[in-house]
Amino acid sequence: MGRFTGDEGGEGATCAATAATEPRVLRREEWDRWYGTLIRAFGGIPGPDEELALFRELTQVDRSIGVWEGDGPSEECVGTAGAFAFRMTVPGGAQVPAAGVTMVSVAATHRRRGVLTSMMRRQLDDVRSWGEPLAVLTASEPAIYGRFGYGAATFELGAEIDTSRVRLSVPPGTDDVRLRYAAPADVVDACEAVYARLVPARPGMLARRPGWERLGLLDPESGRDGASPLQCVVARRDGEVTGFARFRVRPAWGPEGPKGTVVLDTLAGLDPATEAALWRFLYDVDLTSTLAVRGRPVDEAWQYQVSDVRRCRPTLRDALYVRLVDVGAALAARTYRAPVDVVFEVEDAFCPWNEGRWRLSGDVKGASCERTTDVADLALSVRELGAAYLGGVSLGALGAAGRVREVRAGALAEASAGFGSDVPPWLPHGF
Repeated sequence: MGRFTGDEGGEGATCAATAATEPRVLRREEWDRWYGTLIRAFGGIPGPDEELALFRELTQVDRSIGVWEGDGPSEECVGTAGAFAFRMTVPGGAQVPAAGVTMVSVAATHRRRGVLTSMMRRQLDDVRSWGEPLAVLTASEPAIYGRFGYGAATFELGAEIDTSRVRLSVPPGTDDVRLRYAAPADVVDACEAVYARLVPARPGMLARRPGWERLGLLDPESGRDGASPLQCVVARRDGEVTGFARFRVRPAWGPEGPKGTVVLDTLAGLDPATEAALWRFLYDVDLTSTLAVRGRPVDEAWQYQVSDVRRCRPTLRDALYVRLVDVGAALAARTYRAPVDVVFEVEDAFCPWNEGRWRLSGDVKGASCERTTDVADLALSVRELGAAYLGGVSLGALGAAGRVREVRAGALAEASAGFGSDVPPWLPHGF
């Protein structure tokens, strides 16, 4: 959530759990101390008061756990973890319950004592008891969560576009889109309506729960890095709001004149012309020569509209990590781009109820996934299933990397084709 999304203070090797590593459910009156432990793990610099108040309100205490040491007034929180109740779009368009893992930290004084492992163990047991087949997170350090069965399932695009030298070619209809400035808070409902219409169309997107729209409006001066307060433009076609962009402008001057930067925060459009109009606007902001972009979908159209992609300096980064908490329910919840009938031999030492053989049968209309005693076609760990689940990571590529073993000839190609998605997954929702 915000700057603490799915993060933790790494612990390395673990030892046998002690009384100090037994997590318990957070109580509302403990929140300040619990959150203080999290802040300290991330450098000890608290955010502004409005950020603190929002995080306190959004935290679902009954889905949050802490590890405490000591008794009475001397009791100290040494570990934190939370799990929001979300619904995530999967291939086929269904919105599946998913636990959004966040606010994970371990006090530096208590590493290598099994604190993180005990929290991950308790949390996944809880997620299973809640009937949620998936757990998802973003990670401050990618190496941490693989051992708990999370696989990198989505990636995001960043860029530093030289708008003084890169031209943008826009599609027909772009000139029909009208833009206007608006205070971000004044148009939040219209912007949220645009976001809600986009959620079913792309795997990895999270339906917005009430209150979460306020996260995108937080605008502390400490987080601007010398840029302006948050600005917003709204796009309209035929009187209907069809998109918006939130951004900041960081002014700068050199001997040759202005060289400011537009820093994109959020952009969403319901159609190609709206998206192009918003991008063209950002390219043309006065007194700027750079457009800084991060966290965008990997297939975004602007990459194919620019005159020189090298001068956009595109970068790719891991984003959402997916963990199948219930293999059968998770695989049955999505559809498959091509017919698939395959038996998986699944390794999952951390959640042993997933271990063993599962027969997946499905196509574009639906799927079933049940226990079986049939001979396996493919062998892999639950981590690989998580990575491939949203269709953004190829099972074939994981096989080439040695992470999926083909038992029946042809099974890997069949499963890889079925798991693919025409629209790459994307996570624009922080948590």
